[in-house]
Amino acid sequence: MSLPKPVMRGMLAKRLRIHLPLAFAFAFGCAFAYKYAVAEPRKRAYTEFYKQYDAVKEFDAMRAAGIFESVRPSGE
Repeated sequence: MSLPKPVMRGMLAKRLRIHLPLAFAFAFGCAFAYKYAVAEPRKRAYTEFYKQYDAVKEFDAMRAAGIFESVRPSGE
């Protein structure tokens, strides 16, 4: 008694009909999950930070600390 030959004709097309839509659905699901779990909260955090951020005040604090080599601290 021998084993029957496997059906190879049309196997790729049959498997792609199932796996291709699943792959696209998974990819879009991951993209939407990333957008709403990571990107949107990050954008809100940056917006909140820059509402109260004063670049000149931060620059003066760094200059006073001596971080910059080409800028003298104020008062010299």
